[in-house]
Amino acid sequence: MNCLSSSKFPFLFLFLFSFSWVASADPHEDFLQCLHYQNSNAISKVIYTPINSSYSSVLQFSIRNGRFNTSATPKPLVIVTPLNVAHIQAAIACSQKHGLQIRVRSGGHDYEGLSYVSVLPFVIIDLINMRTVTVDIGNKIAWVQAGATLGEVYYRIAEKSRTLAFPAGVCPTVGSGGHISGGGHGMMMRKYGLAADHIIDVKLIDAEGRILDRASMGEDLFWAIRGGGGNTFGVVVAWKLELVTVPPTVTVFNVTRTLEQNATKLVHQWQSAIGKFDEDLFSRIFLWRANTSQEGKTTILAIYTSLFLGGVDRLLSMMQQSFPQLGLVKEDCIEMSWIESTVYFAQFPRNTSLDVLLDRSPGSTVSFKAKTDYVNVKEPIPEIALEGIWERLNQLDAQVAQLQFTAYGGKMDEISETSTPFPHRAGNLFQIHYAVFWGDQDSERSQIYTSWIRKLYSYMTPYVTKNPRQAYINYRDLDLGMNNLGNTSYKQARIWGTKYFKNNFDRLVHVKTKVDPANFFRNEQSIPPLSSW
Repeated sequence: MNCLSSSKFPFLFLFLFSFSWVASADPHEDFLQCLHYQNSNAISKVIYTPINSSYSSVLQFSIRNGRFNTSATPKPLVIVTPLNVAHIQAAIACSQKHGLQIRVRSGGHDYEGLSYVSVLPFVIIDLINMRTVTVDIGNKIAWVQAGATLGEVYYRIAEKSRTLAFPAGVCPTVGSGGHISGGGHGMMMRKYGLAADHIIDVKLIDAEGRILDRASMGEDLFWAIRGGGGNTFGVVVAWKLELVTVPPTVTVFNVTRTLEQNATKLVHQWQSAIGKFDEDLFSRIFLWRANTSQEGKTTILAIYTSLFLGGVDRLLSMMQQSFPQLGLVKEDCIEMSWIESTVYFAQFPRNTSLDVLLDRSPGSTVSFKAKTDYVNVKEPIPEIALEGIWERLNQLDAQVAQLQFTAYGGKMDEISETSTPFPHRAGNLFQIHYAVFWGDQDSERSQIYTSWIRKLYSYMTPYVTKNPRQAYINYRDLDLGMNNLGNTSYKQARIWGTKYFKNNFDRLVHVKTKVDPANFFRNEQSIPPLSSW
């Protein structure tokens, strides 16, 4: 349900730059000439400029947040949709030569639009044409090009086996390139950890245009790209995935409780139950204000959503021991295959064809702003604080805002916080995801809603992790701090960097210094090299 496009920053400074580079066509023309010189092999077929009739449709196809699909949003001088590695190498070389920024887009789900927006003159490398998924059932591995969506990955694995899977996110249109680069958590993380924990090799193009794999890049860079965030260390072309085993039958449920059904106490009790849950159980609560059957009255809904890697009888027995207060019964549960559960949790109707996982089209795109927090295992949120959340949800219309509480623990507790750049392991009870949505480009509405979510985030300060207050890089939030793209400093970057990466931030800086000392791959929240200190 983190497809926030059915579900990204009111940056005042965007306006200041939006017209500054349009007047000069020289960088654009020089870049195009360079591309043809570097690689004339069919590259003209994958180049889009504002004069092309299909430019807007190519640009907008993978924009998942209406906040960055306005007339004021800075647009790329050129979009390149490469068919092969040589096209990417040419785009990198020519961007460097002519002083253009590069933004790399695999699925377009960056919460702040950084995969397709820049305040400096820029080019988009859109990996939509590089999405081959090759599955080797015998060795339980898959090579996945970075432009493949999670839905495409799941579908191709299921074509070969119904008892192999990959532990990644819920939204089928999320691109594997960016998702895995940020860690990538999903419905099986309490059993298997993150997507990034199951990467065994990679193909990456660095700032010098070299094609590197794990052996040639070395373990430091291989560590950094598995959770250090996208568009920082190079262009990931493909991941080699280690697949995991799932049973032929899994069980899912969505159980709703309202305030009138003791939702506040149940949410509070859920926090104590997390430590008792079997690692085969994934548990998440969706919270929002909703209308009731009585006209003019609303309530708060708490929707308990779970995937259990096993049959319903074992699930019911486990829930009776760990969280009997929920009152889960067999009628609440549905048994299905794991691949069917990916369609179910993407909120498609029952019996929808698995082919829907191959559909990349964005559907209706709304505007939204989101933020994240983590709750310490030793400090669960008290009931009085939950009631404060309900009060704030009641300040907005029904179904405009939503919170998600996602249980951690299980395998996540067993993996060291330094094993990858993703540090949110043992000690974290659950993650909070806050989001607010609006359906138009009205600037006043945007300001009202972003102000609301910032106030809610401020209210939550006493109840979440501290020093640093942690956040998840895949749910990017520029409110945490931004780099100055013209002169990125370590001091600037550390403000937001320690919130995403804790003590892993300094190691990421040292890796960046080795592999991209000139800071060619950069954005408002990318790791800086030491030369930027």
